[in-house]
Amino acid sequence: MVNSKYELIIEDIKKAINSGKVLPNQKIPSENQLAEKYGVSRQTVRKALGFLIDNGYLYPVHGSGTFVVERKIKRKHTKNIAVVSTYMTDYIFPRVIQGINQILDENGYSILLKTTNNSRKGEAWCMEELLSKDIDGMIIEPSQSAISCQHQVLYQQMDTMGIPYVFIQSCYEEMMDRPYVMLDDVEGGRLITEHLVKLGHKRIAGIFKADDSQGILRHKGYVKALQEAGIAYDPDMVIWYHTKDRGVKPMEGLLRILESGKACHAVVCYNDEIASDIIKGLIAIGRNVPHDISVTGFDNSLLSHSKGITTIAHPQEELGKRAAETLIGLINGAITRREAQILLEPELVERKSTL
Repeated sequence: MVNSKYELIIEDIKKAINSGKVLPNQKIPSENQLAEKYGVSRQTVRKALGFLIDNGYLYPVHGSGTFVVERKIKRKHTKNIAVVSTYMTDYIFPRVIQGINQILDENGYSILLKTTNNSRKGEAWCMEELLSKDIDGMIIEPSQSAISCQHQVLYQQMDTMGIPYVFIQSCYEEMMDRPYVMLDDVEGGRLITEHLVKLGHKRIAGIFKADDSQGILRHKGYVKALQEAGIAYDPDMVIWYHTKDRGVKPMEGLLRILESGKACHAVVCYNDEIASDIIKGLIAIGRNVPHDISVTGFDNSLLSHSKGITTIAHPQEELGKRAAETLIGLINGAITRREAQILLEPELVERKSTL
């Protein structure tokens, strides 16, 4: 979200450049014209243009105006690799980074780390900044990957500059032809739901994240397992939430199901964090896990170990290693884009949260 006219000027000019609306070495409107267009002072315009000049988007010509920089084409290896993640917490990504770093270190590469906080705007900002630096490639965990990518032009720009990139964890649907290394989330969702079915549960609720493709795919696996077991899919037993409401909506949705009088024998959760919150919420209302309701997670995080949550193993370090190996292969020309599409197989980890 743009918070000021100053930021709006910067965003609009960057979009015009990245979309090709204004071309390299083309003159942009004058300070007076921009001040009139945005209803701001020339000082605000000058500050915005200064930012764009400092960050390699524009260059001034004394007496003539301000012009668009011709973005350099990738020419040399620098041994720098950019890694863009949604979060940098103690959940799963630090171990993914360990895997990436091990392979890059063995091959003489250094890491530049950026975090988007699962914001598409944040992803665009990170990519724009990194494209102004010397990097050999990029490993990207896409933000809100279930929603259409609004900055494909930046990926096209990397293609033009000869900078290979690999999506990790998930991928935008419209970019599934690009390199990626992911866990098979459909199969993971199917495995965890099948586990509950085999335990004898039939009324199984599902809690899934709507704005990340992992949530969409895990839901698909959940549906597949129910169909294979001959259990009718009930949309009223499914709770969807977004990044912004993850702290409240999952438990609120489950409470609505329970208060409606519907039978609920088990809950498939999007990940271990949600499963932990659900277990805590169920205990608070006097429900026993797993004797009253079984609960599953996803990712096999440290949280699942400490809470005893039945989950799907996430090959965190292996995922990082494979992504780094794939990117190095693309950089060296040892593999093609088509060969750089990797799905890792999930595994069930049974613990005490299911019965």
